[in-house]
Amino acid sequence: MKTYWKNGKGIVSCPQWEPNCWVSVEIPTDEEKRYLIDELGVPEAFYNDIEDVDERPRIEYDEGWFFILLRIPYKNSDSSIPYSTVPLGIIFKDDVFVSICFYQTEILPDFIQFTYRKNITKRDNFDLVLRLMLSSSVWFLKYLKQINQSIKLAETQLERSIKNEDLQALLKIEKSLVFFTTSLKGNDILLHRIKNLRNYKDTYDPELVEDVEIELRQAQETTNVYSDILSGMMDAYASVISNNLNIIMKQLTSISIILMIPTLIASLYGMNVPNGFENVRWGFWIILFVSFLFSMFGVVLFMRKRWF
Repeated sequence: MKTYWKNGKGIVSCPQWEPNCWVSVEIPTDEEKRYLIDELGVPEAFYNDIEDVDERPRIEYDEGWFFILLRIPYKNSDSSIPYSTVPLGIIFKDDVFVSICFYQTEILPDFIQFTYRKNITKRDNFDLVLRLMLSSSVWFLKYLKQINQSIKLAETQLERSIKNEDLQALLKIEKSLVFFTTSLKGNDILLHRIKNLRNYKDTYDPELVEDVEIELRQAQETTNVYSDILSGMMDAYASVISNNLNIIMKQLTSISIILMIPTLIASLYGMNVPNGFENVRWGFWIILFVSFLFSMFGVVLFMRKRWF
């Protein structure tokens, strides 16, 4: 899907391409790919790099084209991992500015609405890049709040009953936090490289750069905190599961010992040898009573030792 955006009251839509507009492409088709490469002149190598879901954040310059790739958060609807990150490629030269993402995310529509509400316009290409980085950091924090709620829900369920499904839910969240941590570190390195561009660093809005740094740092710290909490929870519940298994095995062993007492007595008096009770009228009931008495003694002993 290809859309065009330009300065207005905020960043507003325009019907077709015009100089200095922003061309936003999500889930590009083959026709849109040819349009970007053949008509706008976007280098095909840059386009192919964005298509790689594992591509790392970086900035490149080639024949007048700037290529900036950053990682943005993405909420999966049909995956084993609830949250991950995907590449957003930004390519620009002179009056051409293109952003490409092979996934449909919530970030870009929200960014457009935010610029409309705050009447924010594009000063230059790097200004828009920094604002997109700021928006991605804010969305990292939004998704981290949702992850925190998921952790609390899984913790509540684990307190009631420990099931494999509940532990697997925590494991999926832990994978999401690993993706977030790696991507935020890459975006942080990318920001420092953009800041230190020799020919452009004096043109940046210092307040905007500071806002991006603050949001990135906060997202990194929040991710690290949630990751540490989750690691501690996983270790704690692993110990709880092991302890519960030990309790069950102890109870089963105690029951086996109690049942072994009458079995042993019955086995001794069931042998085909003289035992002193073969001619006694009440011999069977005496042996049964003695077996019951010893079994009850074992039960009382184990209960006092809290083995039941």
